[in-house]
Parts: sequence; C-alpha cells; structure tokens
Amino acid sequence: MSGKHYKGHEVSCCIKYFIFGFNIIFWLLGVAFLGIGLWAWSEKGVLSNISSITDLGGFDPVWLFLVVGGVMFILGFAGCIGALRENTFLLKFFSVFLGIIFFLELTAGVLAFVFKDWIKDQLNFFINNNIRAYRDDIDLQNLIDFTQEYWECCGAFGADDWNLNIYFNCTDSNPSREKCGVPFSCCTKDPAEDVINTQCGYDVRAKSSDEQRTYIHVKGCVPQFEKWLQDNLTVVAGIFIGIALLQIFGICLAQNLVSDIEAVQAKMFSVVYRIKQQCSFYSNINLLIAKSEKLIKKLKWSLNFSRAIYRKIRRDVSFKAATLWTVYEH
Repeated sequence: MSGKHYKGHEVSCCIKYFIFGFNIIFWLLGVAFLGIGLWAWSEKGVLSNISSITDLGGFDPVWLFLVVGGVMFILGFAGCIGALRENTFLLKFFSVFLGIIFFLELTAGVLAFVFKDWIKDQLNFFINNNIRAYRDDIDLQNLIDFTQEYWECCGAFGADDWNLNIYFNCTDSNPSREKCGVPFSCCTKDPAEDVINTQCGYDVRAKSSDEQRTYIHVKGCVPQFEKWLQDNLTVVAGIFIGIALLQIFGICLAQNLVSDIEAVQAKMFSVVYRIKQQCSFYSNINLLIAKSEKLIKKLKWSLNFSRAIYRKIRRDVSFKAATLWTVYEH
C-alpha cells in the first residue's frame, strides 16, 4: 500500500512528543508529591492507624501533597500514555479533566472577587480552627509558624486569637507554661541574634498593648495577607494567567492530536473498506467462474451421454435394417 493514501492525514510527531515529554515530567512530579505525602503520614503513624486521619481538628498539610500529587499523577499518566500510544480515549480524558480544573479555577477566582467579605470570614474561621489544633500535628504547627513568620503576623486578626488554643489561653484553669503567650513565630526578630528564642512569646499577652508591640507582631494574618495580595497583585495575576494559558494550550494540543489520530484512522478505515470491496468483487468473480465450470462439466456430461445414445440407436437401426434385408433376399 503506497503512502499516498495518508497524504494530508498524518499524526504530528512534534505535538505527540511534546505532550508526552511535558506530561511525563508532570507525572513524575505527581509521584514525588504522593511519595512525600505518604512518607509524612508514615512518619506520623497515620498509615498504621487509618482512623487517626479524622482525629485532627485542623487542616493536615499532608492532604495538600496527596490531592495535588494525585491530580498531577492522573493527568500526567493520561497525557503521557495517551500521546505515546495514540489512545484517543486517554487524550480526551486528559482534555476534559484539564478543562474541569480550569473551570473550577475560573469559578473560584470569580467567587473570590465577588464575595470578598465571605472569603475573609472563611479565612478567619480556617485560621482560628487551625489555631485550636496548633499542637496536635507537627506539620500544621510548622505551616502556621511559617505563615506567621513570612507575613509578620500573629493569629487571624491579632494575638488574642491564640486564646482559642488550650495551651496559650489565659484562663485560670490553664496549667501550661505557655499560658497567656503566643508561639515564637509571632515574635519580632532581633537581627543581632542568630538563634531563635522559642520562649520569646511566653506571658506576652499579659502585658499591655504597647509593650506587646515591642516583642511580637500585633497585626493579624488576614489583614497581612490582604496587604501582601495588593502589593503583589501583578505577580499573582501573572502566575494565574500563565497557569490558565498553559492549561488552554494543553487542551488545544491534546484535541489537535486527537483530530490527527481520528483523521488517520478514518483514512485507514476507508482504505480497508475499499480493499474489502475489491476482494468481495474478485471473490464474486471466482464464484461465478466456479459455477460456470460446474455448468460446463454438466453440459459436457450431457453431450457425451447424448452421443452415446445416438451411437446405440444407430447401431440398433443398422442391425434391424440388415436383418430385414437378409429376410427379403431369402
């Protein structure tokens, strides 16, 4: 079969291997994220006691690794294998899944812009809920400490939010040494000190508001987050637009590859159909020839049979004629 049958209908190798290369990196990153998440759960004993997943009152950062890793793994696998094997089902799944993620991101962005106050209330609730569980999980504790250090804040809207934690509240029934204190991540840093004093927040909330400013950051993390977002709005918007464009680009490439594959398959089916028609035509001719040969054989047999009867009749007539002539002579 000559190559002219596929003229104008070829799978683009550039698109195919670009999707494959991009998604194999994406897939490996997903495996890494899943591995980190499972390793963290293993270190905390969660894998040996699955019921402990629901015991944590706050947010477990490991879930972030597992969810992101799982999504990356599924997307990377579908895109990688779909492109390599030219599997239209996996490529369509990749496009639809990526489209759903893009739609969810777009919806979240619109809702965040329209319902700013509601988002702020939910963020406040989220932070306060995790303040209650600060000592319950080491990963959550590290996440809160990092957030407070990076944004130079303390609590959701102020240091008094730490009164929600059983170790830091100021009630008379609290026997903790951290009573009326805050975590060290709330403390202002002294550039002259290389080692962090983890006890810098002890009893600090028992002091006056002016004295507290000397030792800790008094601004809440929600206002600081808003300020950071306003200061870096261009960068954040650029990142989200870049991610969105990358997703749209991936969807378009996958759909382009699907179209190429389906065009080649349609052309191949057309060629196969024509070959089958030709084979059917030749098969019918062969069948007609076979039937003709049988008919000819029958005609030959009939002709031979007729000749034999003719010879016999002629012999009989000749014999009778000879007999009559003999009788006539005598």
